[in-house]
Parts: sequence; C-alpha cells; structure tokens
Amino acid sequence: MSRVAIVEDHERLAEMVRQALVAAGIEADLFHNISEARYGVSRADYAVLIVDRGLPDGDGLTFLRTLRAAGQMTPCLMLTARDALHDRVDGLESGADDYVTKPFAMSELVARVRTLMRRPAALTALVASYADITVDPQQRALRCTTHSVSLAPAELQILLSLISAAGQTVRHSALEHAAWGLGEAVTPNALEVTVHRLRKKLLAVGATTRLANIRGAGFVLQPGSGSTGARGEHGS
Repeated sequence: MSRVAIVEDHERLAEMVRQALVAAGIEADLFHNISEARYGVSRADYAVLIVDRGLPDGDGLTFLRTLRAAGQMTPCLMLTARDALHDRVDGLESGADDYVTKPFAMSELVARVRTLMRRPAALTALVASYADITVDPQQRALRCTTHSVSLAPAELQILLSLISAAGQTVRHSALEHAAWGLGEAVTPNALEVTVHRLRKKLLAVGATTRLANIRGAGFVLQPGSGSTGARGEHGS
C-alpha cells in the first residue's frame, strides 16, 4: 500500500504534510500523540511512519525505540526542530531511517518519503504494474496499452494494495484500511461499490486482468489469458 502514518501534534503542519502527500498519490492517517499512534500502528500496516520528536505525551524517539524493540521495522522519517548533530545521530541510532529538521520544504519531505517507500518490504509508490495494467499514483491513472482512465483516491489505494500482493488474496479489512484509513467512517458496502467501479474501469481500458472476489477471504487480481502476471513495481 502507499499509505503512511503522520504522528505530529501541530495540527496545521500535520494537515499540510498530509495534503502534500495526497497530491503525490500517497494517502496518510494523522495521529496527534503517541497514544493514538500506538493504537493506529497496532491496527494497520503502513509503508512509512513520519514521527515528530516533540509530542504531548512523550518523545517520538522513545516511541520509535519501543516499536523497534517490538520488532516493528516500518521505515521511519523523524521530524524535529533540533538540528544539532548529536540529535540527528541519536535519532538514527534509535532506529530512524531518515531525519528532517523543521522548517522543511514539502517537496523534500515527499521525496524522502518516496525514497523510504522504495525500501524492501514497502511498496514503491511511483508506478506499479501487474499483468497488462499499470497504475500511476501521481497521475491517479489506470492504464492498459494506450488506454487510460482516472482513479478516485479509494480506487487508487485498493489497486495499489492488490498489485502489491502480486496475485495473492487481500483481506477486506486490509483493503478498507488502504482506501479509507482508520479515521474515516466506512459504510458496509463501500468496498463492494468501489470494487464494482474498478471492474468497470478495467473493462474501459481493455484490460484482461480480473478483480476476483474470493468468498469469505477477500479480493485478488488475476491475469487474463496471455498475461504474464506480476511485473513488479518500478520508479520513473
């Protein structure tokens, strides 16, 4: 998936970061303290964690150490107002994968998040392909040969999750989280409606790839005849 967690108590800054990521095709959940973040990370898988050092209920670095000690190895980008060398070293030695000092340019933060998403075990967010379809998150487009259709945000995140699974079934709950996160109320049939729209868009671009329902388990992408299955993800 291309969904990240932002742990930042400054609500305006957190929303600015979220909007910059969304504009780049990366959805995000916002958490304003360690307690909220601990709950969110325990309930969902994220491609990247963006964690502020100074949080109302503790140090983001201590939170990260706790995650690493528990075996949680999701790439982490630390945000801080502290620019001393020893602060950056402490962060990296505590398990942070990258470090950004406030104030920062949103374009730089997005670029750093993309770099972390290219790490093994995380989904490359630039261009993803499976069988005869290609998804471009930044353009929010589904393509097959010369045909293209636009994707709504929820459709985009569901397709990215299915492509990342490379032909394996993805649980309903995992797809719902990828599409709408933890903080948004989802109607009981929202996933089915979105999948229905995706199937129509696959037909519209002439794809032979099918979006199949595995009853009681979830959904899966299945290559059509003549397709070669997963081609992996690649950056432009």
